[in-house]
Parts: sequence; structure tokens; C-alpha cells
Amino acid sequence: MTVSAFAAPQNRRRWAMTTLLDAGRRALPPRIGTTLGTGIGVLASLAPGLLPRTPSAQGVLTGLLAAITLGVAGVLRVVLRRWAVDINERQGWVRLPLLIAMSVLVVGAAANAGHWQNRLRAAMGTPRIGTDYWLRCALGAALIIGLFVGATRSIAWALRRLSWARGVSLIAVVAILLYVVGMPAVVGWRDSVYAGANAELDPTLVRPVSRTGSGSTASAVSWSSLGAEGRKFVSDGQVRAVRVYVGVASAPDLESRVALAIRELERSGGFTRSHLVVTVPTGSGWIDANAVAGLDERFDGDVALVGLQYSYLPSWATFVFGREAAVTAARSLFTAVENHLQGLTHKPRLYMYGQSLGALGGNAVFADDTDQDSRTCAALWAGPPAGQVHRGGATVLANTSDPVIHWSLTQLWRAPDLTGARTDAPVPRWLPLISFAQTTADLLAALDAPPGHGHRYGTDQGTAMGGC
Repeated sequence: MTVSAFAAPQNRRRWAMTTLLDAGRRALPPRIGTTLGTGIGVLASLAPGLLPRTPSAQGVLTGLLAAITLGVAGVLRVVLRRWAVDINERQGWVRLPLLIAMSVLVVGAAANAGHWQNRLRAAMGTPRIGTDYWLRCALGAALIIGLFVGATRSIAWALRRLSWARGVSLIAVVAILLYVVGMPAVVGWRDSVYAGANAELDPTLVRPVSRTGSGSTASAVSWSSLGAEGRKFVSDGQVRAVRVYVGVASAPDLESRVALAIRELERSGGFTRSHLVVTVPTGSGWIDANAVAGLDERFDGDVALVGLQYSYLPSWATFVFGREAAVTAARSLFTAVENHLQGLTHKPRLYMYGQSLGALGGNAVFADDTDQDSRTCAALWAGPPAGQVHRGGATVLANTSDPVIHWSLTQLWRAPDLTGARTDAPVPRWLPLISFAQTTADLLAALDAPPGHGHRYGTDQGTAMGGC
């Protein structure tokens, strides 16, 4: 027998042993950081929220939070290795018990989240979650986590191939190009999309024929320049109130738009009504039709409403990037109306109304509650951003399920002040960091809630307006 023939069985046994060892390593539970990172993210996503959530929305939130915490765990692992500490080698026996414990916690959290979702849905009169709810959530979350893991591993592979120095330099160059070229392109594209939506004519809306509405043939404000939300505001023929609206395309700058609004009030007979309400729109130019109907009912039609569009972007974008536009527009219009009233013999009683970002802009007109009381008969704020309005001198409508009244950076470390808010649904317990993430997710669906819940308010936006 040759030496090679004798060695062949030993080589086969060695190969088989190596294969078994490799399979054993592959069959090991996930690393400690992976289990903790993924588990903590999933648990945070399953904490109680403010509004009912669709399976896709819950899946996206779970996937994003799990991806973030998984990324944090990866960074910590790299840092510990720099210090010659490898938790997975020293505490490898912990992997399986930790995985089992985390799995039990996740299942329990999912059961509690399902119970909470059904409590919210019962309070808001919507159907309970179905049996496929968690399966669809899990599929969505797995897809997002998989994309994140694939992207990070691809980047790590590229960095190893290029060397860290070259890789970091390449990332820096790409980041600069994205900031200098990509960001302006995205912003321009976004603005063009929203501008197009603002200009789009809805054939179902009827152009006013009465002289008491902007956009009519007698108006100096053209129908097309009112914008999508302005056309909705003036087109309801069942409302008796004078409705004056000036869009961002109605005049070239803020000063001329304010002057146009005053002329429109004169032309339409707004100053001859007994009551005049300055209505501050949201970031997109929207004035809630429920508020219009409520104000019309509150003053029995003897009222004029005037609104001035300052943006056509979504309210969240204006709140984050351009809230000063709401403040400036509200101050300019209110001051102009106030000054015009001083020269009139018959002075209508002056009021102010705003919802959401409109409440922030309207409130900024006044220095404090005393200033508000001396300059208006009354003011009403619906769904105001957290901590952004004077409450003492105004009527404030706020649902506890409205994420707008909760959301603030201070929510990261402090529970929101819900004083005066009406409890319309179960209120989750505040948790540091986690409640902020949950509220941020709920903001996206704030207007999708049933009437009387979330960021949707009714005709009491008008009927609850105070008097002189």
C-alpha cells in the first residue's frame, strides 16, 4: 500500500471533521450584539402608540428601528474589538439563552401591541386587526432589515477592497456631491411636484358666482391663482359667510398679497359683516372645511373669513424648514386688517382661528394672552403643535390621540403636557426616546384617523369660538 493511499482515509476524515465543525459554527445562534440590537429595536417599535396602525406602517417602523439598533450594535462591536474585547468569544454560552429570552419578550410585546391596537380601534370605531396582521408586519420588517444588512455588508466589503483610507475618502466625496448636487436636485423636484399639485384644477369644484367669494368673475383674485386648497375653501355654496382667499400665485410678494386681501374684503362686503375671522392656513394652504362650517353656524352667516396662503408644501415640511413663513404671513395679514378697521365707522368684531401650523402662525401675532385679549374678541387654536401657543386667552381644541400636540424634541426626555386636551382614546404611558419614535411614526397618519380623533377636528372648531 502506498503512502498516498494510506493518507487518503485520514484526509477524508479530517475533511469531514472540518465540515462538521464549520456547520456547527454556522448553526450557532446569532451574536450577542445582533440579538440585542434587533430585539431592542423590535420591542421599541411594539410599544403603544397614539393611533391605529396599518400592517405596512407597523412593518416599516419595526424594520427601521431594528435596523437602527442593529447598526448601533455593530458600531459598538467594532469599538470593543479596537479595545481587544470580544464579547461573543468570552460569553458565547450566553447566545442561545439570550435568543430564547428575547424571542419570548418579542412575542409578549406583540401580544400586548395587538391588544393595544384593538383598544384604540374600539375607541375610534374602526375594525379590529385581522389574523394576518402580524404576518404582514413581519414580512415588511424583514424586508427592510434585509436591505439594511445587505447594504452595510456591501459597504464593508467595498471598504475592505479599497482599504479604509480610500473607502472613507470615497464616501466623503460622494457625500459632498450628494449635498452639492443631489440635495438641490431633490429639493427642486419636490418643489415642482408640490407646485404642480397646487396648480392642478379639480373639475368637481364649482367656481363661486356670488360676489362674496374670491375667485368669482367679480374678484380680483383669479380662480386659477387660488391654489388647490384655496379653491376648496371658496367653492362650498352651502356656506353663507364671505370667504376671501389669496394664493401664493395671486400676487408676486407677501406685501402685495396682503394688500390684495384687504381689497377683496372691501369688494366682497367682508367689512360690513358683524364678525371677521382671520383664518391662518396650514403649510399646504388648507383651511379645514369643518372650521368654515362651524364658524358659519357660530355667527349665523354674518361673518367674513379671510385666509392668506404662504406655502404649498406639506405642513410637516413647512414646520421643519419654513415655519417663519407662517408667522410672517399671519402677522402681516392680521396687522393690515387691524389697521384697516381703525378707519371704519362700522367695525366688525375681530377673531382669529388656526389649526396645526396655522395655530402656531396665528398665535405668534400676539406677545402674550393679554395682547391677544386686547386685540381680538376671541381666538381658537385646533390641534396646535406641542408647547407652541398661549392657552390662557384662547379656546384650544386638542385630542389626546393627536400626535401633533405630543410631538416635540423635549418628548425625548420629558412627557408632553396634555393639560386641557380631551381624552378621546387610551393614552399610552410616556417612555423616554421610545415615545418620540412612536409619535413621529403616528404623525404620518394623523389625518387618516376617524373624525374626532387624531388630527381631525369637527365643526366645533367654529362653534366653540368665544365672544367679546
